[in-house]
Amino acid sequence: MSIGVHIPEYLQDCELVASEDLARAPAFWLAHVLLTMGDPGEPAQPYGVDTSAYDEMVDRLSDPEQPWPVLRVRIGGGHTVYAVYANWEDQNNVDFFVRHPTWGRLGHLGQCGADEAGPGLSWTELLTLATSTQEGGEGLTDSSERLLLLLPMLGDAEMPGDACDTVARALSHCGIRAEAAGDLASILLRKQDPARGPRWTTTGDSPIAVCSALYSPRQVPLALGITPDQAQALATALTGPVSGHPSATGR
Repeated sequence: MSIGVHIPEYLQDCELVASEDLARAPAFWLAHVLLTMGDPGEPAQPYGVDTSAYDEMVDRLSDPEQPWPVLRVRIGGGHTVYAVYANWEDQNNVDFFVRHPTWGRLGHLGQCGADEAGPGLSWTELLTLATSTQEGGEGLTDSSERLLLLLPMLGDAEMPGDACDTVARALSHCGIRAEAAGDLASILLRKQDPARGPRWTTTGDSPIAVCSALYSPRQVPLALGITPDQAQALATALTGPVSGHPSATGR
């Protein structure tokens, strides 16, 4: 039975449904990364995904007649990151944002699709959000799934040398054929150009890093207008101690 999701600060004329159950299927992960970062017309079989299952998943993720799928990542301090497949009759987007129940607003990370905006996360932030699993509650708890869900928001000129291997391990763990995971990871990270990629910096005005990219919502501090204490709590949730890279262990 589908469970509705209520986000008071989000669009009120749409029906949202918790969709973490989709993450059990490798077809979801291939569809997610190709719809947001690659070419969804690529054949699925080379990645170890059944073609019919992939096509059905793409249809589900873009169907304006069904409730919009929502996947959640709970992080420190009571914050939650959301990925919402927003499917209008004439366009499809994936909205990424972070929310805290005391804010009264959303912190917009970015958007993939017709109204593309981003990036919304640095590499350090992406790893932190992937590995800082919170006990209990809704959302994805597997670190590889969390990394892949939020990967479309990545944009960083200062990428470590093992970034591609990290993404490849996550893809393999989520059901992508191991022999093809490395090539797919390279495709997904091809925009991370050290010479031209975005830079992340903090200033004395906020502990939350801002992004140099022209179309990033994070040209200003995330969730602008929250209190200084709330901003510090969010900064800690985004860049707290990273215990290690997402592993390829079981769920």
